[in-house]
Amino acid sequence: MLQYIADFMCKELKLVIEVDGLTHQWEETAAKDKQKTYDLERAGFKVVRFADEEILGNMNAVIEAIKCVVEEREKTTPLTPASGGQAKMTRTSAPEQGVDG
Repeated sequence: MLQYIADFMCKELKLVIEVDGLTHQWEETAAKDKQKTYDLERAGFKVVRFADEEILGNMNAVIEAIKCVVEEREKTTPLTPASGGQAKMTRTSAPEQGVDG
């Protein structure tokens, strides 16, 4: 089981979206991000990262990029019967809501 907190996660599609602010440019934080991405991808998750500047400067492009990734994941990741065939994006903000692998 992985004990990471994601900015946004869709468990059904095994999709994690991270929003990286200024601190993610720091060497220590960047190294942690790299390890987190590696671990999540090994567990079968797709990790997509956006910088704050991308979101604030071109929200439409970010939305389109997310739509493309969701469409790709829907084709390659079978949805569980419990989800009723519907994927839901969840904001994970509390420490107890980690990413399960």
